[in-house]
Amino acid sequence: MFKQHVQGKHTLLSHPSYENQVNLNWFNADYWQQQNKIVGAKKGRAMAWFFKNNELTAVLRHYWRGGLVGKLLSDQYLYLGFEQTRVYKEFALMAQLIELGLNVPTPIAAKVTRSGLIYRGDIITEAVTGAKSVLDILVERALTESELTSIATTIALFHRKGVYHADLNINNILFNDTGQIYIIDFDRGEIKTPALQWQQSNMERLKRSFLKEQGRNPVFNWQASDWQALYVCYTKLKR
Repeated sequence: MFKQHVQGKHTLLSHPSYENQVNLNWFNADYWQQQNKIVGAKKGRAMAWFFKNNELTAVLRHYWRGGLVGKLLSDQYLYLGFEQTRVYKEFALMAQLIELGLNVPTPIAAKVTRSGLIYRGDIITEAVTGAKSVLDILVERALTESELTSIATTIALFHRKGVYHADLNINNILFNDTGQIYIIDFDRGEIKTPALQWQQSNMERLKRSFLKEQGRNPVFNWQASDWQALYVCYTKLKR
């Protein structure tokens, strides 16, 4: 589905629709800034830049390490072959999820820059139109019953198809402008044999993210009964 080509120390992946447009500049936020094409930014563990190029609105994200290792190595990863990079794995997984009919952003392009045994990476995905994360909504208002059902339905569908998300949290679950749900950020994700253990672990991580943000935000429209409603619906639909 996607094209791969090498430019010196860089290996680029691109969606067939963009293979004749993507170049190294696409992975440089300053390049888009100089053309006044940056239309937004979102700070999570790392900054994500939103840019608009013709009809495409996309998100540029650099790969950064987290935790204690991240304090030492920041954005450096051990190179064990191109298809073993986190960049390639996430790009390929997202393409596979789209083929399965799941709501994830279209992967546009990715770059692996190698220096000896070390590599750094970037990925560009299509932006979700009118996206609001579950967190964005909860600082404004409570989720409706139908929205809770939509979240549960979406996660249950992903889990039935064996999709493991390494960091399922309320920042990574988005509503688009028509109310459809998308899940984003599949770094370290994979397709596994459906099993209660990892599915339950995913749900426990999601619950912790609700509680974490509740502690962080002075206004957070969430209560224990909302989680109960979401989880009961998920459990029924996952079977």
